[in-house]
Amino acid sequence: MSLPHFRSSPAPAHDAQRFVLGLGRALHTYGYSAHGLEEVMGEVAHRLGLITQIFSTPTSIMVAFGPQDEQQTFLMRVEPGDQDLGKLARLDHVIVEVMQGTLPPAQGARRVAEIVAAPPPYGQGLTTLAYGLSSGAVSRFLGGGLREAAVATVLGLLIGLLALAASRARPLGRVFEPVAAFVASAGATLAGLWLHPLSVFTTTLSGLIVLIPGLTLTVAMTELSSRHLVSGIARLSSAFMLFLTIAFGVALGGKLAAFVAGTPQSVAPAPLPGWTMLVALIVVPLAFTVLLRAEPRDAGWIVVSGVIAFYSSRLGTDALGVELGVFVGAFVVGAASNLYARLLDRPSTIPLVPGILLLVPGSIGYRSLAALLDKEVISGVETAFRMILMAVALVAGLMISNVVTPARR
Repeated sequence: MSLPHFRSSPAPAHDAQRFVLGLGRALHTYGYSAHGLEEVMGEVAHRLGLITQIFSTPTSIMVAFGPQDEQQTFLMRVEPGDQDLGKLARLDHVIVEVMQGTLPPAQGARRVAEIVAAPPPYGQGLTTLAYGLSSGAVSRFLGGGLREAAVATVLGLLIGLLALAASRARPLGRVFEPVAAFVASAGATLAGLWLHPLSVFTTTLSGLIVLIPGLTLTVAMTELSSRHLVSGIARLSSAFMLFLTIAFGVALGGKLAAFVAGTPQSVAPAPLPGWTMLVALIVVPLAFTVLLRAEPRDAGWIVVSGVIAFYSSRLGTDALGVELGVFVGAFVVGAASNLYARLLDRPSTIPLVPGILLLVPGSIGYRSLAALLDKEVISGVETAFRMILMAVALVAGLMISNVVTPARR
């Protein structure tokens, strides 16, 4: 929809304008931050000879074409979508061709529309399985044992089925997160009674890990650091509300299951052998490949990114502490992703996003809310402050990595 500014009637859209607008909507839908989106759209518009001013928020994009006193302004109402690394890679290829002049903007706009309309690369069954495998493998990172991993896998499969139903039923989609949290919490509580000994807390958190908005929190902190205050504050508020809705679903599911069947005993998970960590480091990135809809040929790079993120963060933690360990992990992953982009001429987001997902402090935020729900105020506030410090350290690592190894232009 176009909104003319200081004009009596809207002018016909030029091919270059149509390409820039379609590209902006697609990049926004598939996970670009505000500063990244404005930078890419501005650079493309400049190469196409357009004068633009661009303003992006999590729910809208405004683009003004032309000199200050003769602008034609377009407002696009957009909704944040799920990360789609495969479509981002194909969009990147179209951007390069248009900016190099080998693809006319009109054809570029059609290519963008075709990419947006393309079906998901993975079937519903494989996607649901990826939910279960990611939850089961993540329980190993959280210190879970064999029982916790098995139950978390089942809970992840249930959440995957709920996600499939939510994609088809809009009313369920609006309440998907609290409903999924309710199912995970109630299921973990009942499993704690029937499969004792079982750590209910670890199992619940593992089952919910795909819903924790750690990446949203990280993007919000990055936008605030880049002085995109409106978008950063809006996205930070969205992450906070999502944490609250998940906490509400967890509290309701746990209380209701305990009321009906009883309260399970609190136990510590039985440790697993060290080699199982290597298995988890392969399974989780492969599951992320499916959930983030990356192309199959990128699966190996995503596994490598996950291994680099985990071990660099662990080495940093052993030497400098938890917060600076996250900084080291983010720096190494960011630098490696930029080198990947430069050497292979591919978007750095392909290895970067899965690697960052292993570092984001989303689970710390959940622990903070869980402590507050248990009326452990001091512990909850301390954990929340720790989460913020880790998010800041992560963003700092990414920003410094872009200075040491500049991103591909």
